[in-house]
Amino acid sequence: MALPMVWGLLATMSFNAVDTLFVSHLGDGNWDTVSEPGLGDKALAAMGYTFPVVMVITSISIGLGAGASSAIARAMGGGNTTRVRRLATDALTLATLIAFAVSVIGLFTIDWLFTSVLGASTELLPLIHDYMAIWYVSAPFLMVPMISLSALRALGFAKIQGGLMITGALINGVLDPFLIFGWAGLPRLELEGAAYATLASRVVTLIIAIYVLQGRMQVLTNPFVRWKEIASSWATLFHVGIPSMISNLIIPVSSGIVVNLVSKHGDLAVAGFSVAVRVEPIALIVFYALSGVVGPLCGQNKGAGLYHRVQETLSVVMRFCLSFGLLLGGLLWVVGPHIAGFFSDSEEVVGVVVGYLSIVPISYGAYGMVMSIIAMFNGMGHPLPGLGISFLRVMGVYLPFAIVFSWLWGLTGLFVATMLSNLMVGLIAYLWMRRVVSRQQAGTLSVCEEG
Repeated sequence: MALPMVWGLLATMSFNAVDTLFVSHLGDGNWDTVSEPGLGDKALAAMGYTFPVVMVITSISIGLGAGASSAIARAMGGGNTTRVRRLATDALTLATLIAFAVSVIGLFTIDWLFTSVLGASTELLPLIHDYMAIWYVSAPFLMVPMISLSALRALGFAKIQGGLMITGALINGVLDPFLIFGWAGLPRLELEGAAYATLASRVVTLIIAIYVLQGRMQVLTNPFVRWKEIASSWATLFHVGIPSMISNLIIPVSSGIVVNLVSKHGDLAVAGFSVAVRVEPIALIVFYALSGVVGPLCGQNKGAGLYHRVQETLSVVMRFCLSFGLLLGGLLWVVGPHIAGFFSDSEEVVGVVVGYLSIVPISYGAYGMVMSIIAMFNGMGHPLPGLGISFLRVMGVYLPFAIVFSWLWGLTGLFVATMLSNLMVGLIAYLWMRRVVSRQQAGTLSVCEEG
């Protein structure tokens, strides 16, 4: 199930990396000779400030998707197809309402949020406006397809989800240079063009996703029913969705604080950090894919009472994450300088990227375990442990380490804080999940013996 997700997520995660790549070459004299020299580094810095905000909205979508995936998977495991249709339909309705609210609030708070909260300079504010004004408009076309894909994943159709994600990424990648640099006579939109390319790809993905869910699979039903039925569905979705949203929101909120800390070292440091945090999701793609499928897998097996399969899944996840994480960390340590040089010629930008990719990837295996174990808890309908793990990792360990270590060792201290928090919380998450599954398995066995 994870393999199609790897390709789909690889394509999706390339959105930010491809946008970053093209934007970084604005005014560099090679790819682009029209813009002012150095515009690429300024645009990278602007995108660095947008990253926490983009992640907040994405995290809301992921959280609601986790709630939908968990509820639909458990209903499917119990054989209740009517409930599956009701949950899928009401999840899309809820996503639409939340997305429009986020868009309106976001559009009216751009200046305050980026200058007063995130510490962006007034020089970068016009570039931030160019990007985020369009990005906020595209938010509904991000959230609704993500919920649709979560429903498909919960039903076991990972290949369809992977294909849709690849389609969206290809559209974004093809449109980027034409809209950013004004190729083929199209308007030259620079940073704003990256946002328009993303909007176009999301609209197409939404149309295809709704067609697959309803036109081919008949998963959706009438959204206009009694409020009591809708409220029941939303309560089920929120049981996992709200803790999952909070769990996912903790990360971008902390990222906003970290961006503020990085900004003390100048806009070029933020530019380097922007490159690193956009390359990182691509490196973690296998872990994201794994966490995307273990949740529905554990949810369906819990619905069927097969706890021994949940125990086996935990064991496989632990062994895979640690071994693959070591391989990944070694690879990034070797290729980090080449990746950094591909995005910028600035020594300061390259130094930040290389420093990040030399230290943080040591802990990627442990971070992969954290992602999968949180997904397993959510899939089984136990969202609070996942929320506790996320809160502990970010607020309890990472931010205190980041503040202290950055004061002692600057940017290097921030990277060391990330590495240590991943390692510590990875061990805690594994022990927590093993204990919960062992207890539930023992409880199931005792009931069988008494019967």
